[in-house]
Parts: sequence; structure tokens; C-alpha cells
Amino acid sequence: MTTIVQAGPDNLDHLVPLFDGYRVFYQQKSDVASAMDFLLERMRKNESHILLAYYDGQPAGFTQLYTTFSSVTLQPVYILNDLYVVPEYRQNGIGEALLENAKELCRAKGYKGLALETAIDNPAQGLYERLGWKKDTHCFHYFWTLEPSN
Repeated sequence: MTTIVQAGPDNLDHLVPLFDGYRVFYQQKSDVASAMDFLLERMRKNESHILLAYYDGQPAGFTQLYTTFSSVTLQPVYILNDLYVVPEYRQNGIGEALLENAKELCRAKGYKGLALETAIDNPAQGLYERLGWKKDTHCFHYFWTLEPSN
């Protein structure tokens, strides 16, 4: 059975290993201490909303949402920035439960909607589309990265 809770400082012992695993999945070096600092700072500053999933009482996944705004529609929007389910818990509906809870939070707050970015080869695209997410086909996504000074 899946249970979703809003993560806070009391959940960090369960959340940090998931967050570190998520970063490792994206080819980052494991750094539990920095993961802890990063998450705690987001919580202290109220900069993100983190939903933590438990499967049969075990921490199994999370999603992290950040608020941004649509100037055109004059409404807040959530960016679903992180979604991760531990490999051994996949195919148990945990990702779907996290996404549905994120949608419910968005409805409850009266936000315009949820945006996410995913890799072209991410198999979760089928899940997103099944749950009503629409693929953006009318625009490109660009990103500028600050290069470190030498």
C-alpha cells in the first residue's frame, strides 16, 4: 500500500537517501551531506513542496515541486522538478500516486497547472500522458549555463 506525506525536517532521514539516489541516477556523485543541506535549505526557506511516498511503510519515492509564475495568465504554476521511485519499488503505482497527489495539491492551491521536463527516452512519458499531461509541441526549451571561471 502506498502512502504519500508532505515531507518536512522530520522526514529527512527517509528523504535524503532517496534524493541522493535520484542524483546518482542522473550521473552525479553521491553526496549525502550536501543532499541533506540542500533539502533542509529548501524546507527552511519554504522554496519547495516535497511529497514523500511510502510503500508498505518503507520510503519508496518522492517528488519535489517549485513555484513559478505565468505572467501571461497571472497565475502561479508548479514545476515538477524531481520525481524518483526506488528501482525495486517501480511498477507498484508509486509514481502515479505521487503525480496524482501533486495534481491535487495544485488544485487545492488554485495554481494554473504543473510543468515538467523529461528526457526524450524516459519511459515515464507514457504514464504522464495516461494521467492527462500534454506534450509541448509548439515551442523549444533553451537553457544557458554559467561556465566556471578559470
